[in-house]
Amino acid sequence: MTDLQQRSKLLVTRTLPQLSQARLDKGFDGVDIVQWKEDRAIPRQEFLKLVKGSDGILCLLTDKIDAELLNAAGPQLKVVSTMSVGYDHVTVSELEARKIALGITPGVLTEATADTTVLLVLSAARRLREGVDAVIQGKWGTWSPTWLLGSQLTDKTVGIVGLGRIGVAVAKRLKAFGVRKFVYQGTRPKKEVEKEVGGEIEFVDMDRLLKESDVICVCCALTDKTKNMFDYDAFSKMKDSVVTRGGIVEQDGLIRALREGKLGSVGLDVTVPEPLPTDSELLSFPNCIVLPHIGSGTLETRTAMSEIAIENVLSGIKGERLPHPHDA
Repeated sequence: MTDLQQRSKLLVTRTLPQLSQARLDKGFDGVDIVQWKEDRAIPRQEFLKLVKGSDGILCLLTDKIDAELLNAAGPQLKVVSTMSVGYDHVTVSELEARKIALGITPGVLTEATADTTVLLVLSAARRLREGVDAVIQGKWGTWSPTWLLGSQLTDKTVGIVGLGRIGVAVAKRLKAFGVRKFVYQGTRPKKEVEKEVGGEIEFVDMDRLLKESDVICVCCALTDKTKNMFDYDAFSKMKDSVVTRGGIVEQDGLIRALREGKLGSVGLDVTVPEPLPTDSELLSFPNCIVLPHIGSGTLETRTAMSEIAIENVLSGIKGERLPHPHDA
């Protein structure tokens, strides 16, 4: 067998953060790297063309990995490494049928995502979008004691749906704002989460959480069970609450609830679809803040994610167990 035959092909579907990109540019022994370097998602037809003959794929959540793509790659494909924790864009059953490993980037998004959640809570509660719009649009008049009154977190009840790493990190941050009480929905024991949060937190059923919470933070993973968990019926049970996080929010129901004035304010970092069309009715509500899915958008976090993704894909190409498989 010649040296050329022994070399592996790695397809990378986007430019990575600086430190990780420097590793790719330097190269790896025995690996030929093909990379889509335009700052936009790789077009489907280009993806199908470039993936041919690949032993490994390092992709993003914007890249659909399905039977068509895997067929185009060929039977030699060993590993798909996605630079994300979630893998809704990957047809896992197709990978399993072909014995292709799937790597993800867990454990490094917690702090950045929790920061973004708190940012959305404060922005929604204090009507940040309306304030900024007032300045830009020349609506900022003389000081008034009743203008743009938001609400503060002091003595409020915060409900957290999904008290994993991110949910706990959010609770720890919000404690500093004088929150009176935390309630939660999730599978973890109360004593365990109380120890991590550093204070009392009560497990309640979903109906009670919706009815009692002044602020609701949705921190659970998007699964078949949680998809569209927050629908119109759920919004109808709420107080004048702040809701954060998309994907798990059923947007038509959210729009209806906003239209009917059932919600005080909303902050979202995930929408369906992405990017959200500029004519979406969701953007017409002054009490709805939408961010462009930047929850993990810090240099530190994105670098950590890309480094894990590189290690996953290189391990898979070598036939080794992935450091961070999706089913760990």
